[in-house]
Amino acid sequence: MPPDMIAQRLKQSFDPYFDAPVEAWKIFASLCEPVFFKKNEIIKPAGAYERFGYFILEGSGGVFLWKENNYVCLDLMYENTFFADYMALITRQPSPLETMALENSEMLRISRSNIDQLKESPMGKIIFLVSAEMSYVEKQQQQIDLLLKTAEQRYIQLLENQPHLIQRTPQKHLASYLGITSQSLSRIRKKIGHP
Repeated sequence: MPPDMIAQRLKQSFDPYFDAPVEAWKIFASLCEPVFFKKNEIIKPAGAYERFGYFILEGSGGVFLWKENNYVCLDLMYENTFFADYMALITRQPSPLETMALENSEMLRISRSNIDQLKESPMGKIIFLVSAEMSYVEKQQQQIDLLLKTAEQRYIQLLENQPHLIQRTPQKHLASYLGITSQSLSRIRKKIGHP
C-alpha cells in the first residue's frame, strides 16, 4: 500500500478523536513497517516485553491472559485500530498478557524507539495523549458494562454496534470477551434467535 494511502487510513481512523493534519500521519507512517501474521500466530508471548505497537490494516488481533488453564480474552481489535500489549509497551516491563492474530493479518509495526521519537514532537505528544485518553475511556466503559449489564445485554449491544466482531471472532474468544462460557453464549444466541 502506498505511503500516502497508509497516512490517509491512519488519519481517518483517528479523526473521530482528534483531527491531526495528514502530514503528521505521513511522518508516523514513515516510521512503520508492514508485517504479516498468520491466523492464531502469537505476536507477543505472555511474560515478554512489548517492543512494538501495531495498526491493523487487514485482519484482527486479541489480547489474552492465561488464567486457570484457559485464555481469557481481554480485548479484540480489527481493521483501522491500534493494537498492542499497551501495559508492557508503556511500562517497559514484561506483562502476563499475550497478543495473537485472530485472522491472517497485515499490520503496520512501529518500534518503541520510533514511538518515543514521535512523542518528542508537539503533534506526536497530542496524538499519543488523545490515544491514551480514549483507550482509558473505552476500557472503563467495558468494565462498567461487565459489572452492570447481563451477558445477554452485552451480546445484544455487540450485535447492534459491532456485528463484524461477532461474525469474525471464534465463539470461544467472543464468549471469553463477554465474560461467559461458550455454552452460555450458545444459549444466549438460541434465546434471541441469532445463529
